Amino acid sequence: MIRMNFYAGGALDRMAGRRDDQTWFDGLLAEPRTRILPVWRSHNLIVEHDPPQAVFIERAEADALLLQARAVALLGVVDAIAHVAVDLSHLEEEVVRGHVGARGSFVDLRRVGPLIDRQHGSLLAYARGLMHWHARHGFCGACGAPTRVVQAGHVRECTNPDCKAQHFPRTDPAVIMLIEDRDGPDGPRCLLGRQKIWPPGMHSTLAGFVEPGESLEEAVAREVYEEVGIRVEDVRYHSSQPWPFPASIMLGFYGRAASTEIRVNTDELENAFWATKADIARFPERGLFLPRADSIARRLIEDWLAGA
Repeated sequence: MIRMNFYAGGALDRMAGRRDDQTWFDGLLAEPRTRILPVWRSHNLIVEHDPPQAVFIERAEADALLLQARAVALLGVVDAIAHVAVDLSHLEEEVVRGHVGARGSFVDLRRVGPLIDRQHGSLLAYARGLMHWHARHGFCGACGAPTRVVQAGHVRECTNPDCKAQHFPRTDPAVIMLIEDRDGPDGPRCLLGRQKIWPPGMHSTLAGFVEPGESLEEAVAREVYEEVGIRVEDVRYHSSQPWPFPASIMLGFYGRAASTEIRVNTDELENAFWATKADIARFPERGLFLPRADSIARRLIEDWLAGA
């Protein structure tokens, strides 16, 4: 069975083929079993129990949320129940609190992601990413006129009759890669680095955004060379992960080092080094640690440690 990364997978049917049927969508919004997922300023509604739990508001209790929402979007259907995201970011905190009551708190999903039910986490991440896009595309990028929400929240359409441009949710492709030196002096080793803004002690794989006009494999090689001066070959795809923080799709790769001398670009990284499996096992005693458990970076490292 294929192991899914966090925020991916689940049993969601996105119902993409029916989004342009407004009458059908209106019916879903009126359906008593429909569940509402509110998003407020990129935070999701969560009960911080042990473990944390996502909050789904029943349709019968959501009239005010739907009426005041800045954007409404169908996420999809799970077990014949529609799940709908609403954006409340334009409302003040006390107003939003009045709507949700004591159901939970608005929490940054990144803080609780590894602890939450995986299917629920994928829904929350989807809702967060889609509402972030809506909040930043209220006006047409072609002519500047206001846009309106269409196709069940998955398109914004320009209201200027001479323009009518359609705008679609943004996803920024980023490559993330574990580079291996198979012939290290103490056995196989992988390349790890850290950015200055990360928590002290955290080290991870390298990553970067794909540029226009390059393949994913080229992006892997370019980013590694730019950040640490190492040439890369034999680039192999591993897996992908939606990462709507705010709008990325992470594309995971393994690659083999064709050179091994590290020259850190300090504009990009604070440091970088080669680490064997034994080195990583000793991270705790050195005050070092790997990236968060819900990240594809952690998955790449763990699979390498396991010999996958």
